[in-house]
Amino acid sequence: MLGAMSELRSARWFGGRDLPGFIHRASLHAEGISRSALAGRPVIGICNSWSELVNCNLHFRALAESVKRGVLLAGGLPLEFPTISLGENLMKPTAMLFRNLMAMDVEECIRAYPLDAVVLLGGCDKTVPAQLMGAASADVPAIMITGGPSQPAWFRGRQLGAGTDLWHYVDELRAGRMSEAEFDELEAASTTSYGHCNEMGTASTMASLVEALGMCLPGTASIPAVDAARVRAAEATGSRAVELAREELRPSQILTVEAFDNAITLLMAIGGGTNAVIHLLALAGRVDVPLTLERFHELSQRTPLLANVRPSGDHLVEQLHHAGGIRAVLNELAPLLHGDAVTVTGAALADGFAGAEALDRDVIAAFAAPLAAEGGIAVVRGSLAPDGALIKRSAATPELLRHRGPALVFEDIYDVAARIDDPALDVTADSVLVLRNAGPKGGPGMPEWGQLPIPKKLLEQGVTDMVRISDARMSGTAFGTVVLHVAPEAAAGGPLRAVQDGDTIVLDVDAQRLDLDVPAEEVARRLELLGPPAPKYRRGYGALYLEHVLQANEGCDFDFLRGRGDTEPLGLLTGWIGGW
Repeated sequence: MLGAMSELRSARWFGGRDLPGFIHRASLHAEGISRSALAGRPVIGICNSWSELVNCNLHFRALAESVKRGVLLAGGLPLEFPTISLGENLMKPTAMLFRNLMAMDVEECIRAYPLDAVVLLGGCDKTVPAQLMGAASADVPAIMITGGPSQPAWFRGRQLGAGTDLWHYVDELRAGRMSEAEFDELEAASTTSYGHCNEMGTASTMASLVEALGMCLPGTASIPAVDAARVRAAEATGSRAVELAREELRPSQILTVEAFDNAITLLMAIGGGTNAVIHLLALAGRVDVPLTLERFHELSQRTPLLANVRPSGDHLVEQLHHAGGIRAVLNELAPLLHGDAVTVTGAALADGFAGAEALDRDVIAAFAAPLAAEGGIAVVRGSLAPDGALIKRSAATPELLRHRGPALVFEDIYDVAARIDDPALDVTADSVLVLRNAGPKGGPGMPEWGQLPIPKKLLEQGVTDMVRISDARMSGTAFGTVVLHVAPEAAAGGPLRAVQDGDTIVLDVDAQRLDLDVPAEEVARRLELLGPPAPKYRRGYGALYLEHVLQANEGCDFDFLRGRGDTEPLGLLTGWIGGW
């Protein structure tokens, strides 16, 4: 038995004829696992982010059982372990504050335990990038199965997206065109099943990008959460994890420069959420891939928009799945992709989407006849955002992509809540709404506050969109002419902190321009008078976060987590002396 295990990582725990080996094996005997169950079998960890506080991930107990079945069928030993779970709706001030904490949790569990490979089970927005980041740093063979989009709800004869439609109805309520009773009816109808957001929000975006990165089985990204195919995919993922352990195919061999180019290209083609930019930057930093905002802009300019999915289009992810799914979109994008990039299957990315057809051209446009010539996200920079900012142009009003107007400044989200519906608010449709102190340090955690509401007095006049600028993020389900992720943020001393009411702001997306039309000397004078802002936390994880978090253009990871880490726990490197 011990000889058969000698090539497995887990053998360093279980294979020794010494006291440590005795203790390690006895620990599993206490769980009812026999010594023969360890004989030459890869130990597969199932990293489960299940939580009753995260409705997106509520079905993960059952999915984990399917993964275990696949592991057992392939001759492995499955061992499930929990980590913290992140849910955007209930965690305050934002789940993003804790993404790096979850990544550390995942990394250290993988590194410290006797695992030959890991299945990552994630769904809600930040759980997917956190698991990928942790697995990339641990660099033990890993494969992901995401939870899938929730079942679409229906309201008055129309299918609902989990977020996009809600933002429309909120404006209708605030404008007096929808009653409180109707809004209560909407609440009762809006969430019909477990699973993550069912439009191309951050969760569906990240699930799609996992497929383009090559970190999941082909065709699994868009399967609905309630579909039995999702359960079968979990079983197949478990089986493949056993093979990964034997092949020792690691994330560092998959997450290459070419893989990130593939993911960014898909991001632009599906009109994916802007949050994905931060997550890809952070993930690239973990594996020493030199990714910058400029690469996103370069690939966006050459990539057509193909997916007609909300908020950039009309349909939901379920329709995208039935139209051929992400495999079909990748097949359309084949001329732009590095098709030879290695994936967790052990084969090339192109092998995974070969032969995939777009079955409904209203949902997946042809490469030669796209919905738009350029991708969904553009990068802008200038005197207001020296290190860059983002705008989701596919969900913006085209006429506002070039705009010049006076700033109306809100100091924080509480200032927005206090004044946005004031009838005396000095605002017009040409005003540029500015929110600051909502970035990584200022939020803290960079909450999804960037989609500032249209002032009530303008909603009542029929205004549906305005230019809005902030150092915050916004939900991937959101829409509008919203400039986000302004870097450096106000709380880090960026120019955004110096903007005053009435200052002219110039936005020109085609020219990649975002400028504050105020002399640089005046901006510097204002910043000097303001001095440094007070930190939001002085103890615990919050203080650690504020001290080490990077800015949005670098992915908001911790500075000490970038680069490849140690791959083995120190206790095993030093070892115990002796044997019998």
